[in-house]
Amino acid sequence: MTYQDILTTELEARKRAGAQLVDVREREEYLSGHLPGALSLPLSELTGREHDVPANALLICASGNRSARAAAYLTAQGRTDLMNLSGGTLAWMREGGELNVGEQP
Repeated sequence: MTYQDILTTELEARKRAGAQLVDVREREEYLSGHLPGALSLPLSELTGREHDVPANALLICASGNRSARAAAYLTAQGRTDLMNLSGGTLAWMREGGELNVGEQP
């Protein structure tokens, strides 16, 4: 594993340092509520769209499992600049984090 798992408490500092949020949940999940600023790139569409994952990507899903799979896949493709949000969107919400609903990142 060459990606880094981060905690929700580290998220804002990582964003200030240039992390780009990428939500790998399916489109319907993203539309129902996602972290502010997160781009949508479903795990089911990742193969063939690896180039759409920005540098310093912080991958997010509901619980941290799918985003960890995405990070492992991208790491196997040679990426070394990835982070995974431990606990995902659910942990963010438990901590009182806000979500955006709909298309707007």
